[in-house]
Amino acid sequence: MPTLVMRLARITGRLSMALAAVIALTVVFVALIALTNGAGWGLAAWSTTTGIGTALAVWRARRRSRAARLVPFLPVAVAAALTATVCIPTVPTARQHPPALPFVATQHWKLETGSRVAVYHYPPSNAASRHSVPLVYLNGGPVRGISVLDHRFLQLLARRGHDVYAYEQAGGGRSDLLPMSHYSIERSVRDLTAFIDRLGKGEADVLGFSSGGVVLTRALADPSVAPRLHRVTIAEPGPMDGPTARLTGPKGRASARGIAPAMTGPRSTRLPRYGVAFGLMRLGLLTPDTGLIGQAEGDNAFTAADLGSDTASAYCARDAHRIPAEDTARNFSFSPAASLRVQQTVKDSPSLARRLERSRTPAMLMIAECSSQVRRWATEILAHDPAIQRTQYMPGVGHHMWNGLDDNDDRAAAVVTAFLQDKPAPLPNSPTRDGIAAFLRSGR
Repeated sequence: MPTLVMRLARITGRLSMALAAVIALTVVFVALIALTNGAGWGLAAWSTTTGIGTALAVWRARRRSRAARLVPFLPVAVAAALTATVCIPTVPTARQHPPALPFVATQHWKLETGSRVAVYHYPPSNAASRHSVPLVYLNGGPVRGISVLDHRFLQLLARRGHDVYAYEQAGGGRSDLLPMSHYSIERSVRDLTAFIDRLGKGEADVLGFSSGGVVLTRALADPSVAPRLHRVTIAEPGPMDGPTARLTGPKGRASARGIAPAMTGPRSTRLPRYGVAFGLMRLGLLTPDTGLIGQAEGDNAFTAADLGSDTASAYCARDAHRIPAEDTARNFSFSPAASLRVQQTVKDSPSLARRLERSRTPAMLMIAECSSQVRRWATEILAHDPAIQRTQYMPGVGHHMWNGLDDNDDRAAAVVTAFLQDKPAPLPNSPTRDGIAAFLRSGR
């Protein structure tokens, strides 16, 4: 019995050492991925790690019997096989655009900036109620396709008489990719300018949601762009510049994050290659132009389920167990690398406040009750844009204010339409510029 126990202890010890060696080599590999920025699909890190492991195995094997000399190489072989999966693509490496939508035609416009964007047009259903000024929609993301849920809201606006145009910003949805170094918040503003010019209908009303609201805010602060804007709605904006991005403080009331059931469906992050790539990108240990995965491959791999709790955070806690499907698997598109690149250019940008103070374009700000956004991201715009004529605090909704639940879409459409037609607001003007401090203290 003691002999058996000793053998088991010896085997357990050897297995533990082998497992520790595999883990150590894997950690070295991931560290080298970060240090080399994933050069050569990760093969630079893989070959270096395998070389280090082999050298150590040779050193350990030199005093062993001939039969035992191969034992130190087993952990190296296992680690090499495991880490090799990070270097092998499992989705196409050329961009695979979503198929056409069944309910709206996809046009492609080549803008003067060089961007080739997917465009959708929803003409007003009733010509008698048609508004003379076109409405351009800027979706959030950044660099994300327009969801089916958003398309339904655009159809609702068209039924209310708006001549709605929407385009997927460069790199998102059915729009063409840009070289990674070309993505920036400034490029997004230039694309908006070029789109309105290409539309050829003079001034345009613009509705900017989330990161689309950031693009719109920066357009308001640019005297070469602002004259093209007739009336604008900034809905649930992200931070408009670097100083704003560094602000902290209260958010809205409780969201469904951490309460809602986990999203179902395939996740690319369950595969070693994409789990490592997207994880290190999110931690800032890989740059968006990493050599580990190309932009197109990353776009093809990323799924709606990879967003995790980000989707739930856009809904009120009370809606945690009835969050709608925002998109279809075939229509969903998101470029994580390009999105991080655009966000970084916002964080690196200087203060916009003084330029925004010269804005004269009539504007409205929409804020959600259960917003997961830092409240000061929105109130900084309110504080510095003197042309904001009204603020609409939307009760009963989270960040995604038009979400198909209850009458939320109708209420959001009523608020947008009333402002664009310069009619009385359906809701009180709140918070006001003078009431920002009280609003932030209230926890609303």
